[in-house]
Amino acid sequence: MSEQTTAEKVSAAQRAALQLASRSDADRAGALRAIADAIDDAQEEILDANDTDVERAEELLEAGEYSQVLVDRLELTPTKLQSIVDMVHSVADQRDPLGRTLAARRLDEGLTLSKRSVPLGVVGSIFESRPDALVQIASLCLRSGNAVILKGGSEASKTNRVLFEHIREASAEMPDGWVQLIEARADVDELLGMDDKIDLVMPRGSSAFVRYIQDNTSIPVLGHAEGICHVYVDAESDLSMAVDIAYDAKVQYPAVCNAVETLLVHEAVAAEFLPVIAERYEDAGVEIRGDERTRDIIDAETATAEDWKTEYGDLVVSIRVVDSLASAVEHITTHGSKHTESIVTDSDDRAQRFMRSLDSSSVMHNASTRFSDGYRYGLGAEVGISTGKIHARGPVGLDGLTTYQFSLEGDGHLVDTYAGADAKPFLHEELEPESE
Repeated sequence: MSEQTTAEKVSAAQRAALQLASRSDADRAGALRAIADAIDDAQEEILDANDTDVERAEELLEAGEYSQVLVDRLELTPTKLQSIVDMVHSVADQRDPLGRTLAARRLDEGLTLSKRSVPLGVVGSIFESRPDALVQIASLCLRSGNAVILKGGSEASKTNRVLFEHIREASAEMPDGWVQLIEARADVDELLGMDDKIDLVMPRGSSAFVRYIQDNTSIPVLGHAEGICHVYVDAESDLSMAVDIAYDAKVQYPAVCNAVETLLVHEAVAAEFLPVIAERYEDAGVEIRGDERTRDIIDAETATAEDWKTEYGDLVVSIRVVDSLASAVEHITTHGSKHTESIVTDSDDRAQRFMRSLDSSSVMHNASTRFSDGYRYGLGAEVGISTGKIHARGPVGLDGLTTYQFSLEGDGHLVDTYAGADAKPFLHEELEPESE
């Protein structure tokens, strides 16, 4: 690892960002393909480093210092590593997000204004547990022309170092310093104070971790504090489909932010639906916490007020029986985190009412909440999920790592021509953006 200070790394990233913005689409995509090949070739080395991290994490798990969720997120397998390689190739194959004309207007003859996509600049990303996040974020930043400062958790330090070194070496043709790794806890606080040098901070981790970042910096923060996702089983639903969706949304990968945490069931189908989903959940080791009406139908632990606002990140689900679609919407509005909500129903009208009534970043009809993901949305990958509204929302891919710049082309035009009693009027004629 470099002996540079955090301030020196950030300065190097600033210089690299200015150069990276002008590199061609082919250069950036080519560097990503080289990174994918390097990771593929180094699988044994990466997995060995990860085994060391996991062994240490399991010791701390036994000591009660780590959770099983953290260990699960930390561990890489050959299958996970191959998915990382595939993800990098997918990002390389995305259209170039830079230099796109978003809007154009002719102000006057020979005076044309364009609004074009450009990189944000320098992005800081602080994340816990998941070493695949390092590769996702670095890949998306490179493809979108941004320099990036990466800070992973100490639990993944060996894996992160190996991945970082292969990324840096494979992208040697890119501006030096475009990707940086910091490791010390003190570096985080220093980074968060650099509001004049860092353009965006993207935290990925627990709700407490994200809130800490949000509360301790004046740099714009893109992320979500919690992923409290809901599936609502409507009175007019196909119950077999509802069981499959509720199962997939909880069990397929419970440790992630788009896994369902609360299942809402219309009273008209509760007696038929709940015993079936309870059996499926029991077979998968899912603990059910239910309200009184749920417990009248199936065996479950008592759900408390805290359960409705808890992101379990584990094989635990809370279930509530509701009187109506409106009651389901009210519950989600009261307790949700504006992440992802799904309705299972055969009624398109009721589905649209549900989705239009909610303010979540993703709403779904007859589909698992687990689809709320950058790769599955066709974004190549994601730097995270944003539940805010400025400047990006939902799974944030390449477009979410860009901003825009106004570009004015003239021919000696002067403002004085358009001022005073004899002012010439502007045309303000809308033009078609350039074809992609």
